[in-house]
Amino acid sequence: MAAIGVHFGYTCACAAIFKDGRADVVANDAGDRVTPVVVSYRATEQVVGIAAKQGQVRNAANTVVKVKQVLGRSFDDPETQAHKTETKCQVVNRREKPYYEITAGEHPAYVSPEDVAKLIFHKMKETAQSALGSDVTEAVITVPFEFANAQKRALRAAAEAAGFHVLRLIHEPAAAMLAYNIGQDCSSGKSHVLVYKLGGTSLSVTALQVNGGVFRVLSTHTDNSVGGESFTEALAQHLATEFKRTFKHDVRTNARAMMKLMTGADMAKHTLSTLESANCFVDSLHDGIDFECTVSRARFELLCCALFNKSIQPIGPLLEEAGLSTKDINQVVLCGGSGRIPRLQQMIREAVPDVELLSSAPPDEVIAMGAALEAGLLVGRDNLAPEEESVTVDVSAADILVKEADDSGAEVFTVLLPSGTPLPARRHHVLSGGGKLSSLCLEIYQRGATEQPEKLATIVLRDLQPREENRNIDTVVTMKRDGSVHVSCVDQSSGRPEVVAIAAAS
Repeated sequence: MAAIGVHFGYTCACAAIFKDGRADVVANDAGDRVTPVVVSYRATEQVVGIAAKQGQVRNAANTVVKVKQVLGRSFDDPETQAHKTETKCQVVNRREKPYYEITAGEHPAYVSPEDVAKLIFHKMKETAQSALGSDVTEAVITVPFEFANAQKRALRAAAEAAGFHVLRLIHEPAAAMLAYNIGQDCSSGKSHVLVYKLGGTSLSVTALQVNGGVFRVLSTHTDNSVGGESFTEALAQHLATEFKRTFKHDVRTNARAMMKLMTGADMAKHTLSTLESANCFVDSLHDGIDFECTVSRARFELLCCALFNKSIQPIGPLLEEAGLSTKDINQVVLCGGSGRIPRLQQMIREAVPDVELLSSAPPDEVIAMGAALEAGLLVGRDNLAPEEESVTVDVSAADILVKEADDSGAEVFTVLLPSGTPLPARRHHVLSGGGKLSSLCLEIYQRGATEQPEKLATIVLRDLQPREENRNIDTVVTMKRDGSVHVSCVDQSSGRPEVVAIAAAS
């Protein structure tokens, strides 16, 4: 069984696939794991992604960016009007809806935001299907908390027009938490999680309570005045100053030159997340003059100091609004492309001290991973009811347990899915064994209120290569709403999976 998760952001999109019990982000045809949400219209074709972004300087009037900002909105909406003033592509009013006026061909064409989004989704579907090697269309799409119903419907319609079968729309913070298995382990009791998302155009901070696999939003804050593009702009302004100091020409009033500097600054910004310095080169920036400049990470952090402070400032008021202190937070989940910036990660650690900062998964990929995991939970379920009409919650009727042996050889049962767990549900468990063992056996049981455990399935991993240290087997147990149980085991050392499906567990 396979499924797809898609995160459609304001500046980038990311696709992940669910297969053999795990979620993996997949690279597009350019080898990139995230795809710019940019569509360039030319006389005979539409170009999507990195090629469209790279050609934006030459074809700005026919290149659509940040289409998510106007999806599902009316022409008079303040967000649409803000988008109209910011974009180089002409936005016009047709039937009270925003349309892009494309002049690439002989006659002007008018393209709706939904049609632009459809091209992006089609690109993500091709990327995912290429990795899967089959025509899988079942997908979960992520949406921001602040999206109204009209925007959600527009996003779903664009995805379905691209050929996706949309199983569900889920909120971005919930997807990020799913990627880290938060709320999916066996422990009971409440915990509090802060999801910090800094994307290309906006900051979103959300405080959630987790209890038995159920997420409850306590407070959320969105700021559209700061994002990754703010940092790029600050760096581009610095490069313009350096060019003026060296060549005595001010390019700040030259829109084409500043667009070139923004492109160079964006590449340098990404490099500075992993290296201490970055070289920025812009070909023929002004009057045929090539410009080259080296920027250190320290200089970048100094330029963006005020922006970083602005990005961190909402955390305190948000927790106060939720009735929490930093000591109440158990984990912080980092997502959004700008979450890669080392200085920003350091400031979050200082703002929420002594709390685990989850950043092991690339922040710009984690939301898509969570969406793919949710899609894996839902795939195969027929006749999905619309979310608005869903009034019941399916739960597991029996405990689902795993049997293993302790150090003394005694049998030990561990409850992975207690009865009453909301479905669908996913649990992760690590099975350990001696490194010299050539095979390992995993047994899954179910247990009613008073019954003895009843064996459901046995998985045997054979022909294991001997090793000095203990062997760990990643085990993922998933229960669907219909009561079926799916178990996958992956040997951490070899990566070889074993999968079993149990049609009816309760």
